[in-house]
Formats: sequence, structure tokens, C-alpha cells
Amino acid sequence: MRCREVEALWDEIREGAGALSEAVHAHLRDCPPCQDLYEEYEGVAYCLSCLPPPEPSCDLTKKIVEHIAALRYRTAPISLTSVQTPIGRVYVGFKSTRIAFIGLERGESSETVLAYVERRLHRPVVFGEAPPWLKKLFDDFFKTWRVNEDVVDISDLTPFEQAALKAAAQIPPGEVRSYAWVAQTIGRPKAARAVGQVMARNPLPLFFPCHRVVDSSGDLHNYGYGIEMKARLLSMEGYVGTRPR
Repeated sequence: MRCREVEALWDEIREGAGALSEAVHAHLRDCPPCQDLYEEYEGVAYCLSCLPPPEPSCDLTKKIVEHIAALRYRTAPISLTSVQTPIGRVYVGFKSTRIAFIGLERGESSETVLAYVERRLHRPVVFGEAPPWLKKLFDDFFKTWRVNEDVVDISDLTPFEQAALKAAAQIPPGEVRSYAWVAQTIGRPKAARAVGQVMARNPLPLFFPCHRVVDSSGDLHNYGYGIEMKARLLSMEGYVGTRPR
């Protein structure tokens, strides 16, 4: 065994690694330079072991949280505005030319809606004016009951949420499907209850038509804006109350 091998294996020597340790110590007995090096390393190790544990220089958790918050608010904010539609005033959150939030007015203040959108999408939100393209988009939607997926943005949602909403978008206007159908369509046949939770938290109702998802018996079940609104939307689309698939 050579001197440089002894130096490279120092940690294993100190931990007493069986035959290796015996070989190293045999080398040390016959090598004065390595004996001096060993004593030096052991002296440093001993001094370090006597030092008290270092005090943290800062609150690391607080720093991490502050850093994450700073990164979040460097992201371009969502603009919140409102448009008038055949079913009343609708709040719309958009970024550039894509929509990330739709909410039907329920009598709450604009500030309350803004705070809710920030919590739901985990993004900063600011008030803005409704651009002409946005008004035309809603005018066209209430004529065709369809929308191009290129104008919506659900990238802030989980993969499961995105899959469930995209499945709902496959349901033709004037028809309904069950929660179980959505679960089966996305390859999660036992997740019907979870699908119901996704529909309840849908940030883009109308465009991702959770109102077309009903109970397996045909019951309209719950809707975030009330059963009456769900029935009204389906009626406007031409739904005649057939049993869901």
C-alpha cells in the first residue's frame, strides 16, 4: 500500500473498515511521513468535534417562502374584467389573448372576485378593460355553444383536472354525460367522485362545460351557480332531458 492510497482512504481508516484498516495501520507503523500526516489529520478532526453546533445565520424557511413569492409575482399577472352576456354579467380573467378564468356574477364585489381568482389560480391578478376580441368571443359562444381551445388556458391546473375538463369539452351542446363517463374517458374509471370535485372547482365554466356533466340517473346534481342556472344553460343549448350516457 502506498502513501497516497492511505491518504485517499482516510475516512475509511478512521471508521475501522476491517482488513483495510489493518493494512493501513501496518503501513503507518513503517512510514514516519504518514504517521505525521495521520496525527495532523486526527488533531484537526478532534478540534472540529469539540466545536459547538453553528447557529443558523437566518430563518431559512422564511427566506425560501419570500423567494417563492417573489418569483410568483414576477410572472405576468392575469387581467380581470367583465362582459355582459345573455345569462348576465360574467367576470373574465385573461392573459394576452387567452382566458384563464370565467365566473358568473353572484352579487359579490369585484375585489372579492379578484381575491378568489388569485387563490384559485395561484397567480397575481389586476383589474383591466375588456378588449374587443373578448366581447366578440362571448357573442360567438352564445350562438354556437363552442369555443376554440386555443383561446383558453388551464396550464395552472393539475394534469387530472386538465384531463377531466377536456373530456367535458367533448360533450356536444344540448347533450349530457355522467361523472362516471368522464372518469372512464380519461382512463380513471374509479374516479367519478374526484371528477365531480373538478367540475365544482372548474375555473372556466361555459367554455369547459361542466353544466353538461350530470348524475348517472340524469339528475342535474350540483352546480356552482345553482341548479336553476345549470338547467337554464342546458335548455338554451336544446337539451331535452334524455338519460345521460
